[in-house]
Amino acid sequence: MKKIIEKVEELLKKQHFDCLAISEIDFQDGTFDTVCIQENKLTKKKIYFDLASLTKPLTLAATYLLKPEIFDEKMKLLLNHRAGLPSWGRLDQNWAEQLLNYKIKESDKDIYSDFSALRLMLEIEAKTKMPFYEYCSEYFDDEVLNWLELKEGLFCPETGTRNGNPISGQVHDDNAFVIGEKVSHAGLFGTIKGVSRCLLTLNKNNHLIDKMNEEFDNLDQNRRFIAGWDRVTDQTSSLAGPSASLRTFGHLGFTGTSMWIDLEKKKGSVVLSNATKNYWYDKKGLDEIRKEVGALIL
Repeated sequence: MKKIIEKVEELLKKQHFDCLAISEIDFQDGTFDTVCIQENKLTKKKIYFDLASLTKPLTLAATYLLKPEIFDEKMKLLLNHRAGLPSWGRLDQNWAEQLLNYKIKESDKDIYSDFSALRLMLEIEAKTKMPFYEYCSEYFDDEVLNWLELKEGLFCPETGTRNGNPISGQVHDDNAFVIGEKVSHAGLFGTIKGVSRCLLTLNKNNHLIDKMNEEFDNLDQNRRFIAGWDRVTDQTSSLAGPSASLRTFGHLGFTGTSMWIDLEKKKGSVVLSNATKNYWYDKKGLDEIRKEVGALIL
């Protein structure tokens, strides 16, 4: 962790965002170590980061791990972005009706899709007759919350602007904001310790490492997504870093978040930031941090 701190302090000075948290997770020992930096200073403050698309694996992939029996073949296509739905589009208050009108048909290509994640949530609710978050959140840590549950006084770094006002304590994703409900594609906020404990709980209680090894044993190498997670397909270019094995799975989040778990090493890395605070389109510095952290941890 000392090497990680030295490296990120050096790299963070060149960035246009000011909050960064990192976790090194050991799934063999069930332990983790974290560091948090705010405005170039180490801090022990609880910082609730907008997890962005890390919401997808923490809700949908976790549900598949917790309750695989409810997933039929069409739901598995939605889980792994193979159902032929558009990747994205503007949604309004009639969003559910719009998404339910799409026909599910296996696609030749994996198309990463927020619409696919939202449609799967609707399918899960229809099958279980339960609100999605009641079903998927049984393993959540106290420091992982939907943005609609954030209490006054919790510190949430700015992730950009909306209508000229800073976004802080509100979900950055516009569709999630407009829908105004707990949804599956974005909306979770969490501290670095909260996210780390969630992943360790999934492994301890639901055998995340063992079950993902089974998924990799049966993997179609032509497919990118596995059990609701992204995976490393090219070690030279992956944002998990060059040390990650080809049995590494994880996810990225638009606000500057990522998590990766290497099954061979039984180690994980988590990076949380507010990289979209300024110049959201410039991810070069963030990606350098992601790779450097992955290289050191994995």
